[in-house]
Amino acid sequence: MDTPPPARSILPALHDLGSRAFTLDVRSLAAFRVAIGLILVADCLLRTRDFGLMFAADGIFPPDLLRRFHGDPFLWSLALLDDATWWGGAVLAAEGISGGCLALGAGTRLATAVAWVALVSVIRRTSPATNAGDIWLACLVFWSMFLPLGAVWSVDAWRRRGPSLAAAPPTAVRSVASAALVLEVVAVYLGAGLSKCNETWFSGRAMAHALSVHDHGTWLGEALVARDWLARPLTWAVVLAEIVVPVLLVLRPTPRVRMLAAAAFIAFHLAIWATMSVGLFAVIGIAAWLPMLPAEFWDRVTGVTADRPRVARLRGPAAWACAAALVVAVASFLHTFGPWRGTPPPRLLSAAAQALCLVQEWAMFGAVPAQEQWIAGRAELVDGSVVDLLRDGRPFERDRPTGGFSSLAHHRWHKFFWVLPRPHVRIFGPAAAAALARDWNARHDASRQVTRLEIRFGVQGVAEPDAALQEMLVATWPACGPRGEGNLDRLLDTVAEAANDVRR
Repeated sequence: MDTPPPARSILPALHDLGSRAFTLDVRSLAAFRVAIGLILVADCLLRTRDFGLMFAADGIFPPDLLRRFHGDPFLWSLALLDDATWWGGAVLAAEGISGGCLALGAGTRLATAVAWVALVSVIRRTSPATNAGDIWLACLVFWSMFLPLGAVWSVDAWRRRGPSLAAAPPTAVRSVASAALVLEVVAVYLGAGLSKCNETWFSGRAMAHALSVHDHGTWLGEALVARDWLARPLTWAVVLAEIVVPVLLVLRPTPRVRMLAAAAFIAFHLAIWATMSVGLFAVIGIAAWLPMLPAEFWDRVTGVTADRPRVARLRGPAAWACAAALVVAVASFLHTFGPWRGTPPPRLLSAAAQALCLVQEWAMFGAVPAQEQWIAGRAELVDGSVVDLLRDGRPFERDRPTGGFSSLAHHRWHKFFWVLPRPHVRIFGPAAAAALARDWNARHDASRQVTRLEIRFGVQGVAEPDAALQEMLVATWPACGPRGEGNLDRLLDTVAEAANDVRR
């Protein structure tokens, strides 16, 4: 009869497994640093497109409404310390400047800390337009504060160089911080995969619905899954890969597995970039896999192999702080997917996770309803024309706009107007309508001024051919009076539009 191995023989095996799984090459971390820095710069620049609408006190997100929307003192943001537009611009600029320093590796540790504070502040200043990729980026930057990102290929490394071996940089890092970064990547995909274990995805049709232009897809994405013979296998493959590959990254951390996993998921995110409107999520996902590249990859690329590995470790208060944050992150993940799911987390855990910005949207596309959704901004102008204010003034289409969400200006608009009909987000409706009308009028002459604006949200199921179309009036400008003045006029206009459509 076989006897179980003693605990003392298991512990060395676990230690060896952990050492191999959580050891990261400093060149991989340097590539990760450059990618994250450039993403922060890009995020800063992209947000300037609608800076006045999203950061001004009289814009889409008035600070007082945001504070009510957050409703938790631990959801801090430096950008909300002052309502002035210039202050929000200063915080946004801090994100871009620190991102540039991070990409160069100049003052890396300070730049990483400033980048995390600025990024979290910007995310929470524009919360309704924030997606899962933004939070993932904040988590990656947080764990980066505890890692030697500037050890090589950086301005910091160039300043430190010296003739002695003692001055030579480490070749790898193995610490609680490197473990946290690996587990962060594992948790994102494992959480997403577990959330997809439902009938929506098992039916094989979830991908087709998600890649519709009336969901999160682009025209290319919609065309890609137009046939069941391709949509179903892709749907099942995504669920399987998101669960299996991250587990292998920890349980089978060989160089070959790491390289194959990184290559597969980098290709996966390139496909997401081409087929979905999800902002910077795809490039953030690509960056997240760069630290997973093993030393053997860089040895082949550079032709240089370290003779004597030098492993950096995290010690002292920084190690304890990182370990405490990792406990919070793991506890949050287990609460979401463990026996306690569906119940509010303990207040201490919730407060810590919110303060560290470690609360992530694990259920990314966990449920994809068989329906089409769209939003439109019906604006009446002085010259009598009716245009769609959300689509740069193109003629208004009554039933559903051509191109769906993919025809909006960019992903920030997509995300905000996607969630605007939800009850807890609708408090931003009046401010959004007023800000959009004011912005349009400031950019157009007297004959093209907006006199009335309605933001309309529509939804229709696609599982049944005769499914009813439902439409919701989300916001209006000018706003209705306290007793509903203006609603009758809008109802009569809608009836008149329908009658004209029938006659045509």
